[in-house]
Amino acid sequence: MKKIYFKDLKEYFNQDIEVQGFIDNIRDLQYVQFIVLRDTTGKIQITIEKNDDNKKLNDIVSTLTCESTIKVVGKLLKNEKVKLNGMEIIPTDIEITSKCLKDLPFNYKDSSSALLDTKLDYRFIDLRSEKNILMFKVQSYLIEVMREFLYKENFIEIHTPKLIGAASESGSEVFEVKYFEEKAFLAQSPQFYKQMAIASGFEKIFEVAPAFRAEKSNSYRHATEFTSFDIEFSGIDSYEDVMNMQENMLNYALNKVKEKYGEKIKEYFDIEVVLPKNPFPRIKLEDLYKELEKRYNYKLPAEDIGDMNSEAEKLTSKFAMEEYESEFIFVTDFSPKKRAFYHMRKDGIPQGYDLIWRGCEITTGAQREHIYEVLKDQAKEKGLGKDVEFYLEFFEYGCPPHGGFGLGVDRITMLLLGTKSLKETMFLFRGPNRLTP
Repeated sequence: MKKIYFKDLKEYFNQDIEVQGFIDNIRDLQYVQFIVLRDTTGKIQITIEKNDDNKKLNDIVSTLTCESTIKVVGKLLKNEKVKLNGMEIIPTDIEITSKCLKDLPFNYKDSSSALLDTKLDYRFIDLRSEKNILMFKVQSYLIEVMREFLYKENFIEIHTPKLIGAASESGSEVFEVKYFEEKAFLAQSPQFYKQMAIASGFEKIFEVAPAFRAEKSNSYRHATEFTSFDIEFSGIDSYEDVMNMQENMLNYALNKVKEKYGEKIKEYFDIEVVLPKNPFPRIKLEDLYKELEKRYNYKLPAEDIGDMNSEAEKLTSKFAMEEYESEFIFVTDFSPKKRAFYHMRKDGIPQGYDLIWRGCEITTGAQREHIYEVLKDQAKEKGLGKDVEFYLEFFEYGCPPHGGFGLGVDRITMLLLGTKSLKETMFLFRGPNRLTP
């Protein structure tokens, strides 16, 4: 039988139907029993009068516990007295498909009922809340519409290996694993393989996949395993083309998300989906430093000069709103010491950017260096040798000018919905102190 979702029940009035779901609530009164059943799309009331004809059903209901799952066969009727959507099912059969055998470790309907670590210990319970289910619907749709945009732009989706023979990007912050009799690593990013696809003539590619960083960071925005949305494309003249592509994709995606989920996001997360205006403002790093000092009396610590830190990112967003009325701002002209070796340089300046949104960096993007000799020298400058030999080989056989960027799916979900940590926006968080469940 075709599964009926509760959001579609209005199409089945006065029909005998079968539904199934979790028991959200039970009320066993003197003359009647009520069950509120839920699925991922809504809730429905099941009404069972207490009488001789319903004795079998009454006995079943008296044994039920909240969070058990049941299958119900019955007739769907309109009833204006029912507060829950003005409808109810009068059952002819109830089948217990699974039983909740224990009291829940916390009330997942009350976000303040447990500490975050407790919720993560019982993530399979925490995820039952309507708010969390909405969060992952929004995240899923955000990925869908970003994909949709790229497909319309003739991008190809690829899937690169996560077990690799050499540390990607640098020799630090990688997880080493045993690979039969050899040493292997978990990929920090698909960067090298994205560029291999460009050298292969694919022209426009993207990937949505896990990435791994062996960072002992316990900040609100870092994880040791996360989902990365990576884009690379050729036929560009400068990193401006990369910024244009990213702002167009985000504008398209956020418009779609607001249209479908804007009201629900406001209801459950108390935050507006603010639609950006293209083009996003751009500012050079040195000019930004001057603005932060002039406006907020903030000077970057010496060790961060040439880059940004979390405090600077927060103030940069404040500046962007005050100066440009924009939640997004591109920052360019970083120090080559703070950028990856494969970023193209012009007059010694990396041809790339960071994109700041709501006080947090969400992207480092750039035009890539595609000339073999230059790339080899820049790798050597960073102390990279044998580990990148296979990568450098891509550029010995011709490779067009290209660039790209990456987005952390969990991080942009966190910023979109205004949650306190990406621990809340990841299906299962992985950090220095968490490897289960």
